[in-house]
Amino acid sequence: MIFFFKSAASFYAVHAVAHLDSITIEKLCWLFGDADFINTSKLEGEFIGPRREMLTPWSTNAVEITQNMGIQGIKRIEEFVKADASSSFDPMLQAKYHNLDQEVFTVNKQPEPITSISNIAEYNLKEGLSLNEDEIAYLEEISRKIGRPLTDSEVFGFSQVNSEHCRHKIFNGTFIIDEKQMPASLFGMIKKNFRT
Repeated sequence: MIFFFKSAASFYAVHAVAHLDSITIEKLCWLFGDADFINTSKLEGEFIGPRREMLTPWSTNAVEITQNMGIQGIKRIEEFVKADASSSFDPMLQAKYHNLDQEVFTVNKQPEPITSISNIAEYNLKEGLSLNEDEIAYLEEISRKIGRPLTDSEVFGFSQVNSEHCRHKIFNGTFIIDEKQMPASLFGMIKKNFRT
C-alpha cells in the first residue's frame, strides 16, 4: 500500500506492507518535518520524483530511520515535488509523473532479449565500449573457439571488467615521448611519489 504525506515543499510516498496505524502516521508526520498525512489513494497533478526503477540512497536511509524509530513494514519512501509544464528534471535520475497513485513504484518493464553479436567492432562503436583492436581480436578469437557469437552481455561485461578503471591499461602502459621510452609509466610515476 502507498501512503502520502505533504510537507511545505514536498510530497512523500510511503510503501508499506500493511495499513498504517495512527501512532505510525504521527511518527511519519514528525519525520517528514511536521508533514500532513493525506488520506487518499491517489494524488492528482504533475509531480517530479525519482524514477520508479531506481531505489534511491535517500529512500534506503529513510527506511532505515523508520526502523530505528520502531516502525516496521516500510519498504520504500521517496520524495516528490509539484511540477508544471516548465519544470525541468534530470531524466537519468528522475521522471515526471501524471498523478501519484498505488502504482507509483510498480515497474512493468521486461528484460530485453539476449542479442548475439556477429560484428564485435561494429557493436563496440555503436555502444561506445572503447574496446581497442587487440581486445576486439581477443573477443573474436573467443567467439571462434566456443563456436558461437558472443552475447551482448558477454561483450559489455568484458568491456567493463577490462576497462581503464579496472586494469589501468593506459596509465600503466609504456610511456613514450618523442619516440623515446620513459623509464616509468604514468602510473609508476604517481606511485613513485608515495615511496619512502
